[in-house]
Amino acid sequence: MNPGTVSRRLPLVWLALHRRRRMLLSLLLGMVVFETLIVVIAGTVAPGDLFGAARRNPPGAFKAFSGSNGDISIASYPGLLGAGLTHPFWIALQLTVIGSLGAAAVAADVESGTIELLMTRPVSRRRLLAERAGAMIAASVLLNAAATLTIALGVAFSPKLRAAVPEGAVFTAGLLGCALAFCLTGPVLAVSALSRRRAYVVGAAVVFGAVGFALNFVALAWAPARPLRYLSPFHYYAPGDVLGHGGVPWAALGVLIGVGLLGLLAAFRLLERRDLAI
Repeated sequence: MNPGTVSRRLPLVWLALHRRRRMLLSLLLGMVVFETLIVVIAGTVAPGDLFGAARRNPPGAFKAFSGSNGDISIASYPGLLGAGLTHPFWIALQLTVIGSLGAAAVAADVESGTIELLMTRPVSRRRLLAERAGAMIAASVLLNAAATLTIALGVAFSPKLRAAVPEGAVFTAGLLGCALAFCLTGPVLAVSALSRRRAYVVGAAVVFGAVGFALNFVALAWAPARPLRYLSPFHYYAPGDVLGHGGVPWAALGVLIGVGLLGLLAAFRLLERRDLAI
């Protein structure tokens, strides 16, 4: 450990971030470039023209791509900006952070055989998991902050976007994005605390994220599957609705944070009871 680059305070947090600094910088840059592209498109081309007159009221399933559960169409400024916060590229960047750091939390050390060496040091299991969870949360917050600030600057400098998006709504959408990331972080950490292979943890992150989005899409597209939308975290993550109407969706925030906390508590309990030698 290089004392010049890794802080002595919360060393496991800083070490986890330091080891993946190149990946994190690449993801942050990719997020800024992508959201800049979304803002440029929204600011220069009217969404109605972009999707065509026939698509001003697109099918209900398109709400999944605009981050809406209500009346926000993707063929609108809030819907187009919301699409930038629910696009598969945005989801992929989020899952890369959660899967990579989640796998490194416990499973990677078990797989490589370094967990027993780590446990011989004055580091408790709870501290190990808490600090590595802190690194995951910090990385997710940075990624969401990059997206939020990019869109906020675009809205601030575009009169058309500023007139269509309520003041402060972009930051509320960013807060909701952090809550979604935390909702996925808890269960992924629980899998890492139980697993012996990092591939299982990465796979769990993909299942929770990608399958969750697909489930919400199917529920919006097919009426008989409508009740299933409550099982998807993307039902509660609706940035398009926030950008279109403003306000803070307290109930949705509560659900997302609650699921994340339950997953985190399960991770601590599983790690405490686990025999790390097996």
